[in-house]
Amino acid sequence: MIPAGSILLLTTLTGFGFGLLAWLGILAALGLVPSSPSFVPVAVVLGLVCSGAGLMASVLHLGRPERAWRAFSQWRSSWLSREGVASVVACPVSVLFAVAWWSFGPDAASTRVLGVATAGLAIVTVGCTAMIYASLKPIRQWHNRHTAPDYLIYAVFSGAVLLLAVWALWFGPSRALALAALCAAVVAGVAKLAYWRFIDRQPPLATLASATGLTSLGTVRPLEQPHFTENYILREMGFRIARKHAAKLRRIALALAFVGPALLVLLAAVGIVPTVASALAVPLALAGLLVERWLFFAEATHVSTIYYGR
Repeated sequence: MIPAGSILLLTTLTGFGFGLLAWLGILAALGLVPSSPSFVPVAVVLGLVCSGAGLMASVLHLGRPERAWRAFSQWRSSWLSREGVASVVACPVSVLFAVAWWSFGPDAASTRVLGVATAGLAIVTVGCTAMIYASLKPIRQWHNRHTAPDYLIYAVFSGAVLLLAVWALWFGPSRALALAALCAAVVAGVAKLAYWRFIDRQPPLATLASATGLTSLGTVRPLEQPHFTENYILREMGFRIARKHAAKLRRIALALAFVGPALLVLLAAVGIVPTVASALAVPLALAGLLVERWLFFAEATHVSTIYYGR
């Protein structure tokens, strides 16, 4: 599939934003956030800015952006519509959580309940985004057991890195949070390696022989190409990336998105320039996850491209 920039921003920035909101809500509900009146409101605004920027970028991917509101009406059958509904509900609940923290303090029952609700809605929204791709049966690289859990894992990881940086700037270094971010980075890196291993070994969904029902006749090939000029399928679904380039980009994504941030949060955990290390982990993880998302789309092949010899 063609890696559109707007979708890269959607799937990356919403992970950072909703991941941060999920961490904030859970930690606040457990009473693990220091009692600073303005920390949670500022962090919530940051999370909403990140997730909102990703969602707004996705609108640019539509052919008729002014009709984006119609997507909300199909929530019974469309994961895209469910994502929109979940994100719209998550935003005011997050704002109420920030207001409750400011007005009633961290120990109020309303604050903790709204923290749990904020975390739950953030996770649900990321899950809906994941299912947009995991539900597409014609694309074997997406329709598998790795896609949905991986989206959630990357959101947990990126949210932890972002929270660690904000926490270090506000309260100073947190060894416990750094260790949590380190564990999330390791789990995310292992999940990505498992995904790549899976799609490399997974057989194609169909061949020309199986698609035409002529398997018993041996090798099947078309006499002529279906089209003499580029069409929508070739333009949107027939994007190809050379194997050597994919292998190189995988190494870059692994180093930038997971290994680099893991080393930086490890430095923060052991007390070596913790504030600087925590801050540097954020742009490094963002750059790496953008590369990882680009590969996620570039390596996807729609089953319809078999008719074009792809």
